[in-house]
Formats: sequence, C-alpha cells, structure tokens
Amino acid sequence: MSNTQNHIQSIQDIENGLANTGYISNTQISTAVFIAQQLQKPILVEGPAGVGKTELAKSLSTWLHKPLIRMQCYEGLDESKALYEWKYGKQLLYTQILKDKIGSVISESDSLNGALEKLHNFGDIFFSRNFLEPRPLLQALEQPEGCILLIDEIDKSDQEFEAFLLEILSDYQVSVPEIGKISAIVPPLVLLTSNSTRDLGDALKRRCLHLHIGFPDERLEEKIINSRVPDINKKLLKQIVSFVQQLRSLDLKKVPSVSETIDWAKVLILFHTSILDTDTVNETLNVLLKFESDIETARKQTHTLTQQSQRASEIS
Repeated sequence: MSNTQNHIQSIQDIENGLANTGYISNTQISTAVFIAQQLQKPILVEGPAGVGKTELAKSLSTWLHKPLIRMQCYEGLDESKALYEWKYGKQLLYTQILKDKIGSVISESDSLNGALEKLHNFGDIFFSRNFLEPRPLLQALEQPEGCILLIDEIDKSDQEFEAFLLEILSDYQVSVPEIGKISAIVPPLVLLTSNSTRDLGDALKRRCLHLHIGFPDERLEEKIINSRVPDINKKLLKQIVSFVQQLRSLDLKKVPSVSETIDWAKVLILFHTSILDTDTVNETLNVLLKFESDIETARKQTHTLTQQSQRASEIS
C-alpha cells in the first residue's frame, strides 16, 4: 500500500488535509481526489485560469509529503522533453573509449562472427539505462514512494502529444524502443489541468476523472482569501469579495480570478486600507484586471460597486 493510500482515508480527511496547507477545498474537489486515489485514475481538472487548479496539485504534494513533478505543456512538446532523452555527451565519451578498445576486442575473437557479437553487445550498452536522461514523466514513474504528477495546461499541447500520454494515463508505464516497457514503482497521483482553450480528445478524457473548478461563491471565496491572507480584517475581506463578485458580472475580456483577488487583498493591506474607497480601487484595478479596455470599463462602475460592497459588509 502506498503512502498516498495510508494518508487518504476519507473525503473529509482530504478536506482537512488540504485546509492545513491553506487550500480550501469543497466536496466536489475532495470527492474527485478520493476516487482518483482509490481507483488509481488521473484527474482532468478544467476551469478558468486562476481558480486553483495548479494550486490543488501543489497542496496535495505538501499535505501528502510527496514530491511534485510538474510538466508544463506547450505547442510542439514531444517525448524528448516530456519522457526521456539520451545523454549524448556521455554516449560520445563512451564512443571514444570504445574506439580505443575496439582493436583489443576484435583481436580477442578468433572469428568474424565472434568479433561482430562482441561489437553488438557494445551497441546494447550504448542504448541502456546508463545513458538515459529521465524527463518529468519518466521521473514520476521512478519515484520509489510515489509522487504528485502535474501535467499543466494540457490544452496547450497538440493532439499527437495527447496520444502519446495515453499509455501512461492507462497503465502507468511507458515504452522506450531501445529498452522496453518501464512501469511505475508506485503509481503517481496524476492531475492534468486545462483552461479549455481547445477541445481535448475523447481517448484522453475516457482515461480521466473529470473535475471542473469554477469561480467560487462569496462564502467560499471569503474562506479562500482568509486562508491565504490571514491578517486581513473581516470587514475589508467582505468588501473585497463583494466587489470582485460584482466585477465578474461586467462585460470584461478577462474577469478577475481567485489568485488575482488574493493578490489584490495583499496589495490593499500593503496600502493600510481598512475600508474600500473609490480612489484606492481605481489606483489598484491593474492588480485585478489585465486589459486596459477592462480597466476603463470597470472605472465607470467603481463608485457604484464600491458603495454596494460597503453596504454588503454592513448587512453581513
């Protein structure tokens, strides 16, 4: 039984464990992690950027005391960057040694077939584990106590790379032509994240549990901000969350994420803000919004949104 199984006994166990790392989970997230651990299935975590998909993997790593191995996906990613590559420098050095020894190897054989057989054995050594440089996927399979494998932003890779992942996601093994199959010592807990910039293939989705993390409601977002910015006062916390929740309802190119709300809360504390006011909001909107057109749109509403946030904190 792996360490992961020893740690995870129930869904509530997961919620409590993640909370101890500062990650506020919910029943949906904790259930997905529990099922993934019990069935040894990867989790495909979808949702907008900044809602805590990557942070979930980091928090699981911290809680379970397992290494986090992260593979950042991008267009053109291939197995030489994701799985393994050969140590060409070491192979070159071996070639030089072989050249120095080849005369004596051949001279020790009393026939051509014998000499060729010896040379063939050298060729097998040339493409052996000694010359293999593991990349993230192979590193994850070789962890003696297991790990958290984060395949981040899988939607940024191409379909060929998706197909390449299927063997790992199904059987926790990879095939290296020169060596054969390499299976996981302890199957990793695998999380794939996607911002849904493109549709993923059915074959990949079939191999994964699906988990969607959206924007939290006000109550959950308050808990999240409070866990990450524990020194914030309750009234300012409620105003921040109320303001951001209203901001997300505007017609924006990119609505503020939870991670940006956390950053904004830290900035307001840095500015010794105790109550939101229009001037402070306008001065710090660039922390929440990343497009100038969105900032201009929001500035037309900041006075109204700020007043509504203040009223919301009074009612609460």
